[in-house]
Amino acid sequence: MMAAEMNRTRKVGIIACSGEEIAQGTISRSAVRRVLESLRPHDTVTLCLPLFLAGNEGERNFTRTHPIITIDGCDKQCARWGTEKHGGPVARALVVSDILGTDAGGCSRSSRTRGQADEKAVAAVAERIAAEVDTLASEGAELEGDGSS
Repeated sequence: MMAAEMNRTRKVGIIACSGEEIAQGTISRSAVRRVLESLRPHDTVTLCLPLFLAGNEGERNFTRTHPIITIDGCDKQCARWGTEKHGGPVARALVVSDILGTDAGGCSRSSRTRGQADEKAVAAVAERIAAEVDTLASEGAELEGDGSS
């Protein structure tokens, strides 16, 4: 995609869980990377949750002008609530434990020791995120256009 074309395309921001205590947090970050690098590289960007929460205005302004998907590991939904408190409503709020149910049981907290169960879980969550990006695009969430909000 050419630079001029990228400037006309409205990106979907994705904010992943930063939790390390459960496997679902690691799954959320790995799934987001897969979406960004392979599944929807021209339609998505990631935002840094800790930087956003620390008050970075660039990150916060992006959440106010673009559709945002949060991917939380558990039902605490820290990414969602932090984003909504400091940036506004999110377009979609996904929770890995809801998507996978008990399928995350055999997954590892560390990306260094990932096995087949982890790969399957990451793929399932990444596909769900990509589907939500596609749904936002089909709903006209200003993914393409003149840049007005």
